[in-house]
Amino acid sequence: MSDKSLIHTNSPIDEALLFQRVSAIIENRKYQAAAYANREVTLMYWEIGQHINSVLLGGERAAYGKQILATLSQDLRAAYGNTFELRNLRRMLQFAEIFPDREIVSPLATQLSWSHFVELMPLKTQEARLFYAHDAAVRRLGKRALRQQIARKAYERREIANAQLTEQSAVPFNVFKDPYLLDTLSLRENFLEADLEKAILTELEAFILEFGHGFTFVERQKRMTIGEDDFRLDLLFYQRDLKRLVAVELKLERFRAAFKGQMELYLKWLNRYERRPDENEPIGLILCPTANCAQLELLEMDKAGIVVAEFWTHLPPQDEFTSKINAIMVEAKERLARRKRLPENSVKGSVKRLDYFYEKKDEDDD
Repeated sequence: MSDKSLIHTNSPIDEALLFQRVSAIIENRKYQAAAYANREVTLMYWEIGQHINSVLLGGERAAYGKQILATLSQDLRAAYGNTFELRNLRRMLQFAEIFPDREIVSPLATQLSWSHFVELMPLKTQEARLFYAHDAAVRRLGKRALRQQIARKAYERREIANAQLTEQSAVPFNVFKDPYLLDTLSLRENFLEADLEKAILTELEAFILEFGHGFTFVERQKRMTIGEDDFRLDLLFYQRDLKRLVAVELKLERFRAAFKGQMELYLKWLNRYERRPDENEPIGLILCPTANCAQLELLEMDKAGIVVAEFWTHLPPQDEFTSKINAIMVEAKERLARRKRLPENSVKGSVKRLDYFYEKKDEDDD
């Protein structure tokens, strides 16, 4: 029914439908207005930071610049309020310095608030900042959700998973993480595979948030009949951006080489019987408590379209968690060093390799 027919018909007006449509108009315009206002405020802060940086010659006039900045802050506060207190003014300078390209800032500013950028600025690399910025924009994460993603090392865990992929990989970069943090499932001790599967389905929204953008749930215990034998895949997802089915197998034991053959069988079946003409070949993820990196390296799982990742059902304290992730990153970097260096164009849009991350980290530590 069109809006025009709603007005000119002789039939009774559906008041609930009328309210629903008017509410939709209001909410849409409120969102558009807020997005526009947010963009203008964020760009204003960026322009202020850029201009002050240019006047102070990028900090070269250090002592003189501090005096000028303090005086400017006092004058701006008197004219425009506490928004321009000295701490915030310094953030604006830092903002323009960290994000020097207006072509990057402008589109992000329509989807991210100033508070989002404040969370992003302490990160050590531009690659990490852009990863979290894009993730927050696409999934419309609030400031708290963005802060949680940063605290849970989503970028670093994605890079660890990327380190498993080779130049001939059948798995695209930037799809999976390693490890996956399943602490939100609240699993008790000595749980079974069925308990893990049930917990994932019960907290499916949280699991997909951990999984990443673009994943939709398709089916549990997918039945596959091959000859006279029946097989069942634990979980089947679909990745909309990649147009691929994603098979997920849950294991409660340490990774074994036999898991590769099992997943290969599932992927071949899905490719023959479930894949649609406009879709790409299915890929698989094996989740297990621990994985043997030496075995994975020899098996070259990625060439068969398979990634193996650990899952953690309990998140350690933040310091311990950070230490563990950093140790895994070091190990992943060593695996990369043992292989021939990947050509830059083979990364297909991935952030730069772990080498850059650690070189930059070392510089910051110095």
